[in-house]
Amino acid sequence: MRNFKTVLSVVAICALAACSNQGASSSGTKTSEAVGRVDAGPVNYTIETVADGLDHPWSLAFLPDGAMLVTERTGKLKQIAPDGTATLLHDFASGEPYPKVHTAAGAQAGLFDVVLHPDFAENGLIYISYAAEQGDGTNTLSLMRFAYDNADGQPRISNGQQIFAASPSRVQGNHYGARIIFLPDGTLMMPVGDAFHFREQAQKLDNHFGKIIRLNDDGSIPADNPFVGQDGALPEIWSYGHRNQQGIILASDGRVLENEHGPAGGDEINDIRRGANYGWPTASYGLDYSGGRISPYEAFDGTEQSLVHFTPSIAPSGFAQYAGEAFPDWNGDLFLSALALKHVRHVDMNADGSLGKQAELFGELDTRFRDVRTGPDGFLYLLTEDESGPASKILRVRPK
Repeated sequence: MRNFKTVLSVVAICALAACSNQGASSSGTKTSEAVGRVDAGPVNYTIETVADGLDHPWSLAFLPDGAMLVTERTGKLKQIAPDGTATLLHDFASGEPYPKVHTAAGAQAGLFDVVLHPDFAENGLIYISYAAEQGDGTNTLSLMRFAYDNADGQPRISNGQQIFAASPSRVQGNHYGARIIFLPDGTLMMPVGDAFHFREQAQKLDNHFGKIIRLNDDGSIPADNPFVGQDGALPEIWSYGHRNQQGIILASDGRVLENEHGPAGGDEINDIRRGANYGWPTASYGLDYSGGRISPYEAFDGTEQSLVHFTPSIAPSGFAQYAGEAFPDWNGDLFLSALALKHVRHVDMNADGSLGKQAELFGELDTRFRDVRTGPDGFLYLLTEDESGPASKILRVRPK
């Protein structure tokens, strides 16, 4: 595996202050609309704590028996029983027998997503993504598959197998992507972030930075991926031109929707299409953290426009489409957990698939939200993130 230990040159910025934008996307999607702060939604809910004392939780998955699997970015995979009792299944910080998780103070690295195989009831397989140390001072996004069982009341994972590792590896600890979804055909998708320092690589097909990959459930490459057989392109790539993708879902209408962090503004919701280029860093609505332009272009021929972009940044994290009976007015709507603005963004889904009115929810808790999920019971579940240490929670949202 190649690795990047040096910072590449940043994208060239047009020297003229009044450079014009180029066209719309190749698919004809209309120009993205900006949304900033919006009003709070009605408080038609109550919130209860399911579990507390978690240390930087990142993702949760619901087990058929009513328990949950939860990842902590610090490296621990836990099972949370229905009564809130936590059981440690594995600490990936140990480095045994699986690759050690990479963590560092102030970095975004760590243990990330956990999802169940669609046939979990028959095969007991779970999938976990994390930043894995490579033994040469670098780390990379790794996708592991495990067997889970709880036959004797003692939950455990075993038979860990790495089925994907992003290339090249890097020494930095930023922008991993790492969410996982399964598609109806049994394949899976996982975003890989641009690693922050290597953003130009998001436009090149010979690496995984700034891409969404599609794999079979064993890590092999589907024959119908868009770049299979193309010289200089990695065959597992499904789409490219992404920055730091933090949520990805299969919507009820069959679309794959994704959210991603922009820099200073320009967070996005995207409709993910086969082989499409989403523009980063050639086209962006965000500014660099220095205040300068990332690019002179907000739209560029051959790139897709987002469905909506958020300025100022809400720092989206988890992503869910509500499906349940507890909140009938929410059915089909989108929910994005937000870190920087400390709320969950509720986005109406119109009947034609377009995005409608937005509202900020749960801001009264004054906390960072790392993940949002619809539970099998029809309630909404939230993961909070307390940056001070093991003081984060799993919350359940019920109708008032």
